[in-house]
Amino acid sequence: MIIPSLDFYQGKIVRLYQGNYDLKKMYIQDYYTYIQDCIQNKIKNIHIVDLDGAKNFHNKQSFLLKEILQIKNINFQVGGGIRNKQDIEKLFSLGAKKVVIGSAIFEKKNEVKQWIQEYGKNSIVLALDVIVQNNFTEVIISGWKKNTGKDINDILSDFYFTGVKNILCTDITQDGTLNGPNISLYESLVKKYPRMNFQSSGGIGRLKDIINLKKIGIKDIIIGKAFLENKFTMTEAVQCWQKELFHV
Repeated sequence: MIIPSLDFYQGKIVRLYQGNYDLKKMYIQDYYTYIQDCIQNKIKNIHIVDLDGAKNFHNKQSFLLKEILQIKNINFQVGGGIRNKQDIEKLFSLGAKKVVIGSAIFEKKNEVKQWIQEYGKNSIVLALDVIVQNNFTEVIISGWKKNTGKDINDILSDFYFTGVKNILCTDITQDGTLNGPNISLYESLVKKYPRMNFQSSGGIGRLKDIINLKKIGIKDIIIGKAFLENKFTMTEAVQCWQKELFHV
């Protein structure tokens, strides 16, 4: 399905370029109006990122998240600086449908596995942000600032038998570029881990990108900058996903 993304930094909607906080672009869109547009277009899920929390988990935008999660008739998956059980329970209590875990995968691996069992295999989303170099797909954490030295396949193999359903994979080098997604990366992951539902993120800039991702078996496509900069409409994206647009 199509999942619009809203990234917030200091209360404003922004988009980073290749994960660089120094290359962020601010948008004037009102988040409430944006979310209502999603609902009007029969979009069922929105991805919310707290970039302040991702950069420093002591600095979450809690008040903003509380306001957003009160909006009805749509499901939210929320990420950014989630490090412990209290963070997870707070977001679920506020109304989040799914919670996105990133850095904690490395810092508290066994606890994350317990959270998957406790909160449900479909309620926890594992976020793996990667840089691909020389056939090595390295996972980067802490707001895209810390190298782990671990290949994404090491992590997925380790978590595969937990039954976790949703994997959000972002190619950092494509994020915010509108140059298209890393099709070969996602195709490889879908083939290797057929029981997992991969959410692609990074690089979507045209409707053809949606078609290409759906062809290789991607179940969810997260779209941020392309919507904010009107590269195509939500209606067009949904129709494209439903195969109602053929000439794109």
